[in-house]
Amino acid sequence: MTTWGMGHLLRVLLLVKTQSVLVLPQTRRSMPSECSQITSLLQVSYTSWFLDAFNYAIATDMDVLNLSIGGPDYLDLPFVEKVWEITASNIIMVSAIGNDGPLYGTLNNPADQSDVIGVGGIDYDDHIASFSSRGMSTWEIPHGYGRVKPDVVAYGREIMGSKISSGCKSLSGTSVASPVVAGIVCLLVSVIPEASRKDLLNPASMKQALVEGAAKLSGPNMYEQGAGRVDLLESYEILKSYHPRASIFPSILDYNDCPYSWPFCRQPLYAGAMPVIFNTTILNGMGVIGYIESPPTWHAANEEGNLLSIHFKYPNVIWPWTGYLALHMQIKEEGAQFTGEIEGNVTVKVYSPPAPGETGPRRSTCSLQLKLKVIPTPSRAKRILWDQFHSIKYPPGYIPRDSLDVRNDILDWHGDHLHTNFHIMFNMLRDAGYYIETLGSPLTCFDAQHYGTLLMVDLEDEYFPEEIEKLRYDVINTGLGLIVFAEWYNVDTMVKMRFFDDNTRSWWTPVTGGANIPALNNLLASFGIAFGDKILNGDFSIDGEQSRYASGTNIVRFPAGGFLHSFPLLDSSESGATQNLLLTGSSKEDPAVLGLLTIGDGRVGVYGDSNCLDSSHMVTNCYWLLKKMLDFTSSNIKDPVLFSKFLKRYSPVTTDENQLPSRRTDVNFSTYSSVIGKELICQGDSRFEVWGTKGYNLHVRGRNRRLPGYRGVDLGRGLNSTVENTRPARYRSTREESELSSSRSKYLGGLFNRDEIDMSFLVATRWIVPAGVAASGVLVILSIWRIRQKKRRRRRASGSNRLA
Repeated sequence: MTTWGMGHLLRVLLLVKTQSVLVLPQTRRSMPSECSQITSLLQVSYTSWFLDAFNYAIATDMDVLNLSIGGPDYLDLPFVEKVWEITASNIIMVSAIGNDGPLYGTLNNPADQSDVIGVGGIDYDDHIASFSSRGMSTWEIPHGYGRVKPDVVAYGREIMGSKISSGCKSLSGTSVASPVVAGIVCLLVSVIPEASRKDLLNPASMKQALVEGAAKLSGPNMYEQGAGRVDLLESYEILKSYHPRASIFPSILDYNDCPYSWPFCRQPLYAGAMPVIFNTTILNGMGVIGYIESPPTWHAANEEGNLLSIHFKYPNVIWPWTGYLALHMQIKEEGAQFTGEIEGNVTVKVYSPPAPGETGPRRSTCSLQLKLKVIPTPSRAKRILWDQFHSIKYPPGYIPRDSLDVRNDILDWHGDHLHTNFHIMFNMLRDAGYYIETLGSPLTCFDAQHYGTLLMVDLEDEYFPEEIEKLRYDVINTGLGLIVFAEWYNVDTMVKMRFFDDNTRSWWTPVTGGANIPALNNLLASFGIAFGDKILNGDFSIDGEQSRYASGTNIVRFPAGGFLHSFPLLDSSESGATQNLLLTGSSKEDPAVLGLLTIGDGRVGVYGDSNCLDSSHMVTNCYWLLKKMLDFTSSNIKDPVLFSKFLKRYSPVTTDENQLPSRRTDVNFSTYSSVIGKELICQGDSRFEVWGTKGYNLHVRGRNRRLPGYRGVDLGRGLNSTVENTRPARYRSTREESELSSSRSKYLGGLFNRDEIDMSFLVATRWIVPAGVAASGVLVILSIWRIRQKKRRRRRASGSNRLA
């Protein structure tokens, strides 16, 4: 792992050993001079350097260690595991959260670890510093949800500090805010008598004192400020009477507390939605190791609380000092028309082995308070499903940036989540009246009849055959809208982006492009749509709206009857640079980048660039375009400019199969994929009824259930009353489907194809087909009996003639 320094030597690595008072930087223990000089000059460090420093901290029994460094690689296991060893050795680690703000999803490691105190920066007006990195943590994506970070914030802008030579100067950065908190921690350590210091103080108890004593700022949300501005005196009062205990951070989720509780307070709960996940941190001040004594329990404050269904995820072992408790929350079916608030609390019991001299284990009950808003289930046209499952980010692989114009940030590491680098788009959609849910499982794990549009943006993974077949069915037969925002993909360009990493001593090459175009082309093939391998750049306008196309791709296949937009954009790919010189004037055809199509009962919109939705490196936004596309896909509202008769295709756009972008054969994609070599299974972020299965297989009507005092409501077709553990019959692989189709034709006379068979037919066949067979048998028997009767009459008649 390569970590980037965020300050000069005095701030790069501060190792502080305390006895009973704070040791100022002038008397601190420093790193060896060789390491210090290199770090100061290059502002880049290597994992092995920090492993040596951490071993030194453990060997000298330090109390507090500050790290004003960080990097995005939370999968650098030697580094991460050594940090665990540091905190397990009862050393309190404080670390800068990073200087990649105001972008979201930019937390630096190790500050994003739950056992480390992560510090963000504020200015003297108590505003979050623009440079301070924002949460959430991205370890848990795509199946889960990130934790709240930073833990606290401290002054980090224009702080006076000492120069390396002599004198003072003004310093800014979370690298400055982190030592401020480290100093506060040292002061808090110093007030505890040394004889009982190790018994009471540890990474968990110190974090409890800091977050519980912090002053919450008005304005920033929890992923910007954590618990708030650190408060030395309040934390001192907490430690003065502290007894070892466990707690949950954050200790409350209040949908009325906006904007602090963003994004939760921006979208109420409702029945039929994907689970809303809230990921909290368990702080165990009782011991370095702890256990969950019994499953967490939801205690509703009133009858309305029974409408809430919560599933919990938590570790078997809490180590070192911390763990997690994730809440997966759904409103039950019978709450489909409920409007109001649900209150209550979640409790979980934690225990740790006894301390020296104690006879029994230490026990503590943690509490998390919930205040939730609930609304009636919105209409289908207003519900959008965001595909998170097929997004791949750095780490572990070299996933390149989406905009090739950005030179100082080569990795796609911000999470690509609705609440990280797409958070502005999320707010815009909510302001426009849409409700957006997240799917971190395969496309077989949602019921298309509940959603107006499936939104797929900047996706890098492959697709299961069952997903491709189900999406085709959902669009054509159930009227699901589909919007795809793609990205660049060019093998020659990827090869040129290869570089040698000094830290890992290996060559790094991009796993894929900005998006996985070959995989997207497979997904869209049944709609007659395919993307190419151009890397397009340029400005254009639609109906007066200016847009920047930044490293996007082109559309090379599109069916007749759709509407296709082309613009004069420059191709910056390796092959495109030559063509730009050779083809000029009228001989140069403008590339197509936007397509809109009605197919069956559904509608599809495709666009070749996602940078206009991504707040990471956005030049101009295209939210206006997204809203017009959603009007079309969800409600069939056609903008007169986008659907001008002059843009309609009366013949298809085609290209040879060998001209389409191909997959790289020199990359083991299964290492990074959630699809290749993996089992199709619905994870905990899908509806509870399909957890652990392969998804929805039969479309049936939801059952009407109700609680006393609430009307039962039919949520519409699609909620299964039963779920099978086998592969859904509706969504078998292509080969199986062909075999199944032939067998249907054989036994059903070819009256139905695989797309026409619905639930009513499948249910009816359970008694109609046997009854039909029985009736046919009776008719056959009657026919044979009649034939025999006729033959007997003829014989009798001929016998009479002979006698005559």
